[in-house]
Amino acid sequence: MLFRAVIFIAILSAGLSAPGIAAAQTAAPTRPPWLGQEPLVIAGNWDSMPIFQRRVGRAPVWHDEDYRREHSEETVLKLKELGVTMAVIHFYKGYGLEAEKEHMEDARKLAALCKKHGIRVGVYVGSTVAYETFLHERPDITEWFVPRHLGRPVIYFDQSFRKRVYFMHPGYREYMKRVVRIAIEDFKADLIHFDNTSLQAQPPVFVHPRAVEDFREFLRRKYTPAQREQRFGFPDLSYVEAPEIDRPLTTIIDPLLQEWADFRCERLTAYYAEMRAFIRGLNPEVAVENNPHSGISGENTVWDQGVDYPRLLAQTDIVWSEEGNEAGVNANGVLISKIRTYKMAARLGNSIFTYTADAQGGPLQMAEAMAYNRQNLGMVGGVLAGYDLPESHRRYVRFFRDNFDLYRGVESRPDVAVLHSFASMAFNNDLPWQSSMLFQQALIQAKVPFDIVFDDHLKDLSRYRALVLPDQECLTDEQIGLIRDYVRQGGGLVATELTSLYTEWRRRRREFGLGDLLPVRAPAWRGPGPEALLETPLARHEAGKGRVAYVSRVEAAVEKPAGAPMTSRYWKLPHNWEALVEAVKWAAGGRLSLEVQAPLTVTAELLEQRDPNRLLVHLLNYDNERRPEIPALGVAARLGSGRSVAAVTLVSPDADRAETLAFEERGGTVAFTVPRLRTYSVAVIQLK
Repeated sequence: MLFRAVIFIAILSAGLSAPGIAAAQTAAPTRPPWLGQEPLVIAGNWDSMPIFQRRVGRAPVWHDEDYRREHSEETVLKLKELGVTMAVIHFYKGYGLEAEKEHMEDARKLAALCKKHGIRVGVYVGSTVAYETFLHERPDITEWFVPRHLGRPVIYFDQSFRKRVYFMHPGYREYMKRVVRIAIEDFKADLIHFDNTSLQAQPPVFVHPRAVEDFREFLRRKYTPAQREQRFGFPDLSYVEAPEIDRPLTTIIDPLLQEWADFRCERLTAYYAEMRAFIRGLNPEVAVENNPHSGISGENTVWDQGVDYPRLLAQTDIVWSEEGNEAGVNANGVLISKIRTYKMAARLGNSIFTYTADAQGGPLQMAEAMAYNRQNLGMVGGVLAGYDLPESHRRYVRFFRDNFDLYRGVESRPDVAVLHSFASMAFNNDLPWQSSMLFQQALIQAKVPFDIVFDDHLKDLSRYRALVLPDQECLTDEQIGLIRDYVRQGGGLVATELTSLYTEWRRRRREFGLGDLLPVRAPAWRGPGPEALLETPLARHEAGKGRVAYVSRVEAAVEKPAGAPMTSRYWKLPHNWEALVEAVKWAAGGRLSLEVQAPLTVTAELLEQRDPNRLLVHLLNYDNERRPEIPALGVAARLGSGRSVAAVTLVSPDADRAETLAFEERGGTVAFTVPRLRTYSVAVIQLK
């Protein structure tokens, strides 16, 4: 996919099974050691091959000349001068190995040039089939293709020559392994980039006859006959079919639709688990990366794309996000960011590739990646050889590389965990998404350290002082037990709206599942249909050794239409954001690990490095276009037991030199003043 990729040429001329719906994430595999040792600054182009440019109708008359220049040593040297550490290049677009043989040889030579000059190589692998050429090589592949869905061909958007396939077809999987083997053995690739992940498990793909039979087998494997009868009303599922839905959904209550969403996630994960195992078997040093596209941006990726991030990212090292959400404050005063996506990936042991060098928007997106991503500056714009990358952006690339010691081996220091439960977020496109995104927005702008966590993380919440459940409606009995134990042992809890009122099958309970903890009773049952929310003031009380707060609603400043994705146009701070933040602080015991006195358009991220022993406070000014400099930011950070401060230093790509700051230690906290913030600064707290 990678829709915004700027073509190299133009610039140069200028098998897993899910145990249940709330499936536990698979343990993350061992990742190539170099990913933790080197800065990632990527440039890339994957669409320049003449066969694609001519067929899609994009090629200008000078295309061939520039295509040759793209593969020159001059280009590679310019990439190196820019500070690029990895080039993701064209390799396999889906026309077939025979049709792409000549272009693959060009790419192989380019890969060798990159390696010669110390630039790692990632190679592009597409997931569609350009059937007009592929059928000459393999006339038998028609059984891979997805049949028409709702009367329409299943193709890549308006590119009718790119057919979509059922990716779990055995023949397709074996062919793709052949492709990957060439990349690793002949190209010596450091990374395999699988594109179009967000399209592979979309609903239309699963009308394929083999997918329908796989779905039936999935249900037989997952449930006993007695469980199937309880789930569906009958045990024999021999004639169930893939659902065909032609309208947006709000709540997803049909058990077959729920299972179908889970099944699509399971199949996509199984495909990448197989590919990862094959790749690592050939060379354990090769990184696996794919493009699930949306991040945590308000899209219900489970239903729309068959993407369940905890399961999928257990099989990857890096994932792409093309969600947009370029960092800044829009005309309506909404702070827009990719912070949620970066936090999600970091918690799941991955990092994010995304576009970070928007010349019109300034270097704020690079700053955001430095603060919230993991050792990964992303794709530094479409200026692959550095021809027109502004000096302001080059300065940020140099800062990242020169100060890479600040970005390696970091861990978050969160006070708060915000849960995304699988069933809550997959089976209701409205209130869980609205409340989750807005509660997170309040924490982001209030500068509260938090993580986004998923079902499996409930098994160990010991690192968090409070757990936030923003309308997490659907929880299993086991999850409720884990949350109850966490609170009674001293953890804080903030729950909103209908949290725990439904089972993982979205069946209504008589009372809140967490009713013994919550200081309210469930709303009266009114039959199927939308629930009435409680009309109660913020309630809080102590439970065991812990504290529990209940908020009857997160008050949206901009209401989202029913069924619409909770995208950034609706992220304006909720009316009761201050009450939400105060509830979190109270539940966490009154003191947070980081407090920053700064405007709401400044964000902060607290990270820790064990070697060397220090804390890092990243500060970002998202309103830097209107407020290019913010004076005198007060910062206070908890040190942890037995720790004291040796020095506090401020570094920034916006300043020529580091600055030593005066500080005061009191009660296990260090306090200091950052004299000014332009776009991005890092306060380095050296501990002793």
